[in-house]
Amino acid sequence: MLALLRALRTLAGWIDFVVLTLVVYGLTFLPWQGRHPVARLFHTWCRAFVRAIDIDLRLHQHNRRRLPEHFILIANHPSAFEDIGIPALFDVVSLAKVQVKDWFVVGRISQAAGTLYVDRDDADSRQQAIETMVRAVEGGTNLALYPEGGCKGRRLFTEFKSGAFEVSMRTGVPIVPVFLHYEAQDDFEWQDPYTLPDKIRHMMSTVNNRANYHVFDPLDPKDFADKYAMKAEAYRRFSAWNDRFLE
Repeated sequence: MLALLRALRTLAGWIDFVVLTLVVYGLTFLPWQGRHPVARLFHTWCRAFVRAIDIDLRLHQHNRRRLPEHFILIANHPSAFEDIGIPALFDVVSLAKVQVKDWFVVGRISQAAGTLYVDRDDADSRQQAIETMVRAVEGGTNLALYPEGGCKGRRLFTEFKSGAFEVSMRTGVPIVPVFLHYEAQDDFEWQDPYTLPDKIRHMMSTVNNRANYHVFDPLDPKDFADKYAMKAEAYRRFSAWNDRFLE
């Protein structure tokens, strides 16, 4: 009976998601000055995507103070799911690898939603992305970044990149850290040789669909001498959360 109910829920979720995707995709062809209507619907579209693949997405607020309205969110990056999981929960614009632009349907929607892009293998592109992020943050945008520099596996990578912390120091906007924990790590972790459709299939068929997103108190750039000190403290905190939730 439980399996039947889950199948019916998933079917209803997919019908809802497909209909909404057709609407949103159609809107991407609409020329628009300023913030595109797709950007206003992106949060709703991501939540519909989460329901369609039947992920039990949980937000855990460990923060002792209210989160700032204007922030830069950083998270670890073990899976492809956070590309929809983060904007399903937070009002953010993401920085993504430039190859996302070419993804079927999703690429066009992400562009209209205002996603920023970077070629991770190109130093000039990485520097230009920082300047673009600074302008976006100064314009009031909340950003979502993955300082590991890509999907590095279920455990925290050996280092963080400096981009998020440079943007925070230059703009004065605090960083909100979110630690991601997928209980069925084998099904969520995105590593070679699997493709994105492979991982969506794995997530949909998992016996444990729980995704835990843990939010902690922000890091204020005024409390740090430079971006390197801020990065070191962020990595120290994420390492502690890695040991707490994954060991």
